[in-house]
Amino acid sequence: MTPSTTAGAAGLIREALEVYGDDPQAAAVLRGYARRLAEPLRIAVAGMVKAGKSTLLNAIIGEEIAPTDTGECTRIVTWYRHGHTPRITLHPITGEPRNLPLKRVDGRLVFVLDGVQAEDVDRLDVEWPAPALQAMTLIDTPGIASLSQDVSARSVRFLTPEDSASEADAVIYLMRHLHASDLRFLESFQDTGAGRSGTVNALAVLSRADEVGAGRIDSLLSAGTIAERYSRDPNLRKLALGVVPVAGLLAQSARTLRQPDFEALQLLATLDRAARERMMLSADRFRRSREPEGLTEEARRSLLARYGLFGIRLAVVLIRNGYPEPTPLAHELARRSGLDPLLEVLDRQFQARAEALKARTALVAVGNLLDSRPRDGSEQLAASLERLQANAHEFRELRLLAALRTTGVELAPELAAEAERIIGGHGTAPDLRLGLAADSSPDLLAAEARRCLARWRRAAESPLTPRSALEVCRVVIRSCEGVLADFAVRDRRAQSA
Repeated sequence: MTPSTTAGAAGLIREALEVYGDDPQAAAVLRGYARRLAEPLRIAVAGMVKAGKSTLLNAIIGEEIAPTDTGECTRIVTWYRHGHTPRITLHPITGEPRNLPLKRVDGRLVFVLDGVQAEDVDRLDVEWPAPALQAMTLIDTPGIASLSQDVSARSVRFLTPEDSASEADAVIYLMRHLHASDLRFLESFQDTGAGRSGTVNALAVLSRADEVGAGRIDSLLSAGTIAERYSRDPNLRKLALGVVPVAGLLAQSARTLRQPDFEALQLLATLDRAARERMMLSADRFRRSREPEGLTEEARRSLLARYGLFGIRLAVVLIRNGYPEPTPLAHELARRSGLDPLLEVLDRQFQARAEALKARTALVAVGNLLDSRPRDGSEQLAASLERLQANAHEFRELRLLAALRTTGVELAPELAAEAERIIGGHGTAPDLRLGLAADSSPDLLAAEARRCLARWRRAAESPLTPRSALEVCRVVIRSCEGVLADFAVRDRRAQSA
């Protein structure tokens, strides 16, 4: 996101405040969106009941602070923000906010609603000194398609309000299988206004991926094959950037691995393979086994609750094959759980576009205000909005990416695929745009950018290129020029250093 576009979004909010300054409600909304421009990106975690939303959220944060049971708190929209001091604030639907006591049980944060019913709570705000929350605010939402229509409606209202932009800038949507209800939600989250598309701010996660292979050690490979097939599904492709398989329970426990867990896993690793396989035929058999000596029933129950059979099997194999210390083991378990690939996708798709996504949300808010509360003197504001949407290259990239994944363009398939990559469909880093290795030298990257620029200029000038594809060529050309301009700026800084 260029500084001029970021400043343009902030300027548009200021202009809107001048027009609607005498409307207290509209002014309060606009000031809220102005603050959002300076805040971390807001990412909601959504999905059906028992999809593993809170578990995955804990894994991303690296601490067990989101409740994962089926209690009252899982029916409430809960925000997780960075704060230097831990704090939980309850915001009731009516009345003043109040702080809740901080309580931990067995290492987990427990929310004590102090007699307040979930249906009377607007949201919970959790401030926590977790490094992961410095770059993003995570929002845990109640299950969609819940047996309780009120619980399900609460998530839908929050994520897809009828008369305003969503409170979330992006969404991670968890699914265990691809159901029609998953597609319906993503379709409702997809923005359809100018410069907007749910395609570029939604990511699907095949959750509880270890269950795909019934807990076998190769379960993630099977889940990866299914996720790849889903990502090519034409109905899902137009609604989400991709599908990532994650074993959420293992990811959470790997990020919060405890010394007693490690010692119990070490004991299991002393057994020979045949004995281990016999005892792990089922969870019940694992609990009742008396091997190895010294592993208590309580320790077995804890391992099953925290890792599942898949995680236990994998951890034991890793210990026996070169991971005899807790920290390296935890890192490898997190990687194999699918969490690391998910974090990489979040970084290159959401965080790299954070300013553009936040600015787009601000523009949506102004557009909704103009539509819902038209008034004399707002013509100039409407013109400013249209000009910013049309001229900001980041928004042109987002619109083209949406078109490539939905309606398509009149280009050969290989050119369309290259266009999607160059405008940031796989990530906005130069190597990802150019299809080169991450460790490619600046000279190689610049040379490839020049080749791409020349190729797309020829395409734009060719009489064989359909007129409908000329705008595609112009956007891709501008993206290539942007990559080269970034390299030129870096060179100048290096020379002046």
